[in-house]
Amino acid sequence: MPEQTRLQKHLAECGLGSRRSCETLITAGRVSVDGETVTKLGTKIDPATQKVVCNGKVVAKEPTVTLLLNKPPKVICTSDDPQGRTTVLDLLDDLPARVYTVGRLDFMSEGLIMVTNDGTLAHALMHPRHHIEKVYKVWINTPLGYHQLKKMTRGIPNQGETLRVLDIDEGNPSRNGVEYTIVLGEGKNRHIRRLMEHFDKKVFRLMRIAIGPIRLDDLKIGEWRPAKPAELKLLRKAIAGKKGS
Repeated sequence: MPEQTRLQKHLAECGLGSRRSCETLITAGRVSVDGETVTKLGTKIDPATQKVVCNGKVVAKEPTVTLLLNKPPKVICTSDDPQGRTTVLDLLDDLPARVYTVGRLDFMSEGLIMVTNDGTLAHALMHPRHHIEKVYKVWINTPLGYHQLKKMTRGIPNQGETLRVLDIDEGNPSRNGVEYTIVLGEGKNRHIRRLMEHFDKKVFRLMRIAIGPIRLDDLKIGEWRPAKPAELKLLRKAIAGKKGS
C-alpha cells in the first residue's frame, strides 16, 4: 500500500514554509494535485506517485537543511521586509535549499535562531504543547527585587496574557548593566521586554543563548553554521520527551 501523507505536511517538508503557512496556501487555492486544485485541509497524497504543484511550480523535496545563526540586533526574522531592512535570510548565502526561520527574535534582540526547511521539525518546535525551553541573557539598568523575581515565576497578567519565567538568576553587574539569565517555557511576543517594562526596567541588551539542548556557544554575531546531527538528535529527543509528558 502506498505511503500517504497530509498535503500541508508534504509542502512544509519541501521547504515552502511552516505547516501553518502551507495550510494557508492550500485554502487559498494555490495548490493542485494531479491537475486538480485542492483546498481541503487534511487531504492525503502519495508524494512518490502524485504530482503536486504550488503557484504554478512542481513541488519537490529539497535536501534537508537546518542552520544555527547568531542573529545581530537590527535584523528581522522574516523572508522579506517592505521597509528594506536586513533580514536573517540576507545573512545566508549559497544554500542548496529554501529556508525559513523557526520562531523569532525581535528587531533589537540578538542570539541563537534556527533556520531550516525541515517542516516537521519546525512544526514541533513551534507547537505550544511542546514548550521547548529557551534560555536568554538580559542586561537591565537596576537590579530586580526579591518580590519582583517571585512575581515573574508566578506569572504577571499583561495585555490579556500571562507572562512568566521558569527560572531567573542574577549575575554580576557589568558595563552592560545588571545581568540576568532567564529560562522561558513558552515565549510570547516580546516576552522578556514586556516583563521588564512592567517593572520599569530599561533593557540594554537581550540575547538568546539556547534552544533546548542546542547552545549558542562561540558562534560569533552574524555567523552561522549547519546544526550537527548530534544536536538535532538531542533536540528531537527533547521534543519527544515534551510530547510524552
